[in-house]
Amino acid sequence: MSFDIQGKLYEVFEEQQVSEKFKKREFVLEIPDGSYTQYVKFQLTQDKCSLLNQYKQGDEVKVTFNLTGKPFVKNGSTMYFTNLQAWRIEGASNNAGAPAGAPAFSEPAPSFYSSDADNDLPF
Repeated sequence: MSFDIQGKLYEVFEEQQVSEKFKKREFVLEIPDGSYTQYVKFQLTQDKCSLLNQYKQGDEVKVTFNLTGKPFVKNGSTMYFTNLQAWRIEGASNNAGAPAGAPAFSEPAPSFYSSDADNDLPF
């Protein structure tokens, strides 16, 4: 599954060499969400770690990522891990931090009631 989201680079972590054959780099995106701001951590791996090199904290970016999840059994108990695996980062256009692909509504949503008389419930 591939998704896009736009936000501001809030924090960028150093690259980590996890094993001889595996490296990762994490970053946090600040995403406006109505009255609340979301802080979402993404992960880059292997050759994708360098994608962050051209950006700095505070830059507005669009991130394309895959949503992955895996079960892990420890001591007979199953835990689930979710990962946001980024694979493309690009400078964002000026959409005021709106998630990429978010619908733009130009008129209010239609009402379910056609008149005030329809709003009178029998109970």
